[in-house]
This record gives sequence, structure tokens and C-alpha cells, in this order.
Amino acid sequence: QVQLEESGGGSVQPEGSLRLSCSCSGGIVSEYSMAWFRQAPGKKREGVAALSNRGEVSYATSTEGRFTIFRDVDKNALILEMNSLKAEDTAIYTCAATRGVSNSLYSFAYTFWGQGAAAIVSS
Repeated sequence: QVQLEESGGGSVQPEGSLRLSCSCSGGIVSEYSMAWFRQAPGKKREGVAALSNRGEVSYATSTEGRFTIFRDVDKNALILEMNSLKAEDTAIYTCAATRGVSNSLYSFAYTFWGQGAAAIVSS
């Protein structure tokens, strides 16, 4: 069974950048469809970006053009590169995976979940 662990969260000023990494153990990252979700305080969890095991990509409207999702095959990890960060991007970011083919931004599409990493955008 695949296990996911996020790293790379932290604090940054508005317009700054952060890179989140989701390491995948017990499985090969390229064989899974994966996604990033986030949950801000007092808000519902939302899909941020998704990458299927066939290479199809989806982004939430709020993140498209600023966030980039990709795989680091050498590190067997899923990456979320976040640029031009805004205060409203502050949240717990969690990666998820499924064996099937999916670039869905809905949480029900995913079977395996990490614990999450905090990203705080504040001046």
C-alpha cells in the first residue's frame, strides 16, 4: 500500500514562492494519478491541482497560472510549485493518490492520502 508524506511547507510573504513535495513510498509515483488538495481554516477542502498517470493535468481556477504540478521521478515524489502566493492560499496542503486514471479535483476520486503540510502566506 502506497504511503504519502508531504514536506516543504512554511511561511512566506505575499508574492513569494513555496515548493511542496509529496514523497511516495510503497509505490512508484508515475503509476498513480495524484493531486494536491488544501483546506483553509473554517473552509471546505478543495482540489488545487491534479496529474493523472497518463499526464493529464487539471488546476483550480484560483491557482491556474500560478501553481505547477509535476512528478520528480528521480525522487519518486509529486511536486507542487507555488508562485505569486496570496494570503488566501494559506492552508494545509495534502497530497492524494489513486491507482486509476484521473485528473479529478474531487477528493472522492482518491484512495490514499498524506497527513498534510502547512503553507502560510502573510506579511
